[in-house]
Amino acid sequence: MSGHGTPIPMTSRPCGPLMGDANVPGDKSISHRSLILGALSVGETRITGLLEGEDVLDTAKAMRAFGAEVTDHGGGKWSVFGVGVGGFAEPDHVIDCGNSGTGVRLIMGAMATSPITVTFTGDASLNGRPMGRVTDPLDLFGTQTVGRTGGRLPMTLVGAADPLPVRYVVPVPSAQVKSAVLLAGLNAPGQTVVIEKEATRDHTERMLVGFGAELTVVDTDEGRVITLTGQPELKPQDIIVPRDPSSAAFPVCAAIITPGSDVLVPNIGLNPTRAGLFTTLREMGADLTYENMREEGGEPVADLRAKFSPNLKGIAVPPARAASMIDEYPVLSVVASFAEGVTDMQGVKELRVKESDRIDAMAKGLRAAGVTVDEGDDWWKVTGLGHGNVPGGVTVASVLDHRIAMAFMVMGMATQKPMTVDDGSPIATSFPIFEGLMTGLGAQLVRANS
Repeated sequence: MSGHGTPIPMTSRPCGPLMGDANVPGDKSISHRSLILGALSVGETRITGLLEGEDVLDTAKAMRAFGAEVTDHGGGKWSVFGVGVGGFAEPDHVIDCGNSGTGVRLIMGAMATSPITVTFTGDASLNGRPMGRVTDPLDLFGTQTVGRTGGRLPMTLVGAADPLPVRYVVPVPSAQVKSAVLLAGLNAPGQTVVIEKEATRDHTERMLVGFGAELTVVDTDEGRVITLTGQPELKPQDIIVPRDPSSAAFPVCAAIITPGSDVLVPNIGLNPTRAGLFTTLREMGADLTYENMREEGGEPVADLRAKFSPNLKGIAVPPARAASMIDEYPVLSVVASFAEGVTDMQGVKELRVKESDRIDAMAKGLRAAGVTVDEGDDWWKVTGLGHGNVPGGVTVASVLDHRIAMAFMVMGMATQKPMTVDDGSPIATSFPIFEGLMTGLGAQLVRANS
């Protein structure tokens, strides 16, 4: 599957029970950060379990372009010989980040305080997404940015030759923006301070400390105050990447709505800033349990067991939980379609500026499949039809968005008639083994050209 090539229509047919172990890929957020922080360290960082989807591979290519030695040893084992904080070389070509908003925004932050000039581009989806919310704070360091109208890629950044430390209040919850500012602060003198009013995923903070940066986090009346002391020498690390909870969401949700299913998803990262979906599913009545809870590499980990749950109820998802499950709302809306009553999702305007307008894309597809959806700028509500009552039987647009494509593939496993997406190729950007993993559990996924 290729997220950059010829469209691949895919159909998901109603299937029997999903059974077995779902060994989902490594966490995408941690994979990106492992490569970038490894490149900013001095010496060899060794990574086990790296997600080898196109998004992360594009970040690996970018780190090579900046002068780091990045080696694939096979089987998810990689090494990065870094160039140190402030050691990035100027690439001799445009940096193509493919479909990855996380990749491009974090890489922009990592190079923004080095005196180099870099041009970034991506695929059609990424080039249509706004970059101003990350380039605006980077400009405060002294970076100069020139992009297309609306702050869109392709875009050139001229790194700050004499960067200034920054104090920045993140206007809307965004781990990408927070992380970009912290990465830029690494090569600025003094202390860079980031304040977030709502906590977002904290992988960057945890990993910076692990690599030897001086960083503190304090909860205050103003919000969560993160203070980073600039110009450290980062120490290389051995990193074991936990499996991605955002990827785990798909086999978990599929098992919950597909009769007779019993699926175990081993070694899932349960960082509290990422596990909101699992809490929400349990509140809806899902049979979802944690087994063998433990800690690996500073991150909480467990095995998740998901079983068919025929009596799901719609709930109001607390707005404060949105940041911990923002990528999971598309597949949550699918589960909500099989629940009884209304699932109310508030405080989710971030979904409007992801790989696609995810509220719009899911609402259109769900309505076509016979489900009632109401929406606003910052909210949406799905009125469930109950188990066995969702018609399906339509073709929907994936709009170049991997999570939209996978969500509708999950939906087709339990609708009355098959669901088809016009293009399943973007799935490769984050979950390249999705098709094989799900069919191995018992799903019936078929490519139109097969």
